[in-house]
Amino acid sequence: MEFEPHPVESLIKRAKRGDRQAFCDIVRMYQQPIRAWAAAHCFLGGDPDDVAQKTFLAAYHRLTDFKTGTNFRAWLFTIARYQMMTESTRSRRLADYHNRFAPDLLDRELERRVKEEPPELVVQRLKALHQCVEGLSDASQKLLKWRYYEAIPLSEMAERTERSVGAIKKQLFLIRQKLQSCINAQIPDTKET
Repeated sequence: MEFEPHPVESLIKRAKRGDRQAFCDIVRMYQQPIRAWAAAHCFLGGDPDDVAQKTFLAAYHRLTDFKTGTNFRAWLFTIARYQMMTESTRSRRLADYHNRFAPDLLDRELERRVKEEPPELVVQRLKALHQCVEGLSDASQKLLKWRYYEAIPLSEMAERTERSVGAIKKQLFLIRQKLQSCINAQIPDTKET
């Protein structure tokens, strides 16, 4: 009786020879386990789907490095682990960058806008903003207070509300849009900025 290789081994051989469909079949075999692992190990605010996608891209580009006869699953999960670490590091650097530079950039932009607008328009806009904020729901006002008065990080806001960081970002975006529309309705000649 002749030994028949494991299906993934024949797919790997075909993929190494340039058969893209074979690699697509490999992705289908391992997509769910890789995504599940990424979801279980993903850092706060990370995207498990992004980690899984980058894992398969890296595996595709490094497929010639895989030694036939070794454990492909372990090799693939090792790539996933390194992709997770890379994404985590990138995310921390980006957050650090924003924490250091975003407040200064925001201050400069606000200062520039205030200098360009006539003082009476600035007063009108602030008065309109105050009225528009008062017209928001208590939950929306709470989010604004946490974010802009208390400078609470999005991750902590997500924990407090038992929602995802993405959901908090989206809600803040919608609140800002609503406030902008409200201000524009009260001061019709205001340009959207």
